[in-house]
Amino acid sequence: MLNRRTFVTALSTAMLACPRIGRAAEPLILWGPPAAPSIILAQAIADGLLKPFAPGASFKAWKTPDEMRAGLSSGSMTAVVVPTNVAANLYNRGLGVRLANVMTRGLLYVVAPSGTVTDFVSLKGKRVAVPFRNDMPDLVFRRLLAASDLKPSDLAIEYAGTPPEAVQLLVSGRVDAALLTEPASSGSILRAKWTAWKNLERAIDCQKIWTTVTGSATIPQAGLAVTDKLAAQIGADGIVALQQALETAVRTVIKDPSAAASIAAPEFGLPATVIERSIESSNLIVARATAARADLTTLFDVLAKEDPRIIGGKQPDDGFFVL
Repeated sequence: MLNRRTFVTALSTAMLACPRIGRAAEPLILWGPPAAPSIILAQAIADGLLKPFAPGASFKAWKTPDEMRAGLSSGSMTAVVVPTNVAANLYNRGLGVRLANVMTRGLLYVVAPSGTVTDFVSLKGKRVAVPFRNDMPDLVFRRLLAASDLKPSDLAIEYAGTPPEAVQLLVSGRVDAALLTEPASSGSILRAKWTAWKNLERAIDCQKIWTTVTGSATIPQAGLAVTDKLAAQIGADGIVALQQALETAVRTVIKDPSAAASIAAPEFGLPATVIERSIESSNLIVARATAARADLTTLFDVLAKEDPRIIGGKQPDDGFFVL
């Protein structure tokens, strides 16, 4: 069985035999949000899986979607975990951003005190915290509301700047429920338990509702976007090597979530216990973008139905899929 050490050795040997793999002009930084897919990036860095083609590679967290968009647009970020609709939008606007893979089947939940919320219809009249207005979580949430014959005005949506802010609104009792990604979902449940406030639960699994509504098996919510600049520097074989490194890393994360959580905790600024608990509910994968194309197409169609600008005006063409 291929372990991490033999993988790195084999990849190094392959590079010597295949000079088409280049190296980034400067140390490669893998950027991602403080959310579950970034655990994979942190694991790959810690295990040295990128050393053969990107020595000195590191992971950094972006804090807000605006920071991420600015980094990709300016070229200061070249390999970034992003909401997949953002990658499509930037590609369609000609900004030289393409999608390499999908890193989760969906990690979106409505968290509420136990027994108070059962489905989207039961949210009617309730106060719900939602992070990142007009970005992926909010867009999916509103589409699922509509599928339940609800309008945003049928409930009181409290928009939060970040998932931690949404968690604070929930655990302070200022809202009745919160739309959360992982690890914020796990963090809110554990925080309520530690403070003996109330028992919180993942009252709605948005992935299951999405499948019922769209027929699509997954919400391909986030993936690794790479810039044309990076692709030119490390070449097509370098992009493949990056993909293979992340495929190895995700298997390690799933096999040993405790160790993975210890690696990611300092970068996320969260207790390792929270991160470890979140991995099980994060539906982590590293699937090539072309392999996820059908689910991506469904997601983009649903998100862009009311406003095509969300994906840059149209479905991205073949050039969007770097792998």
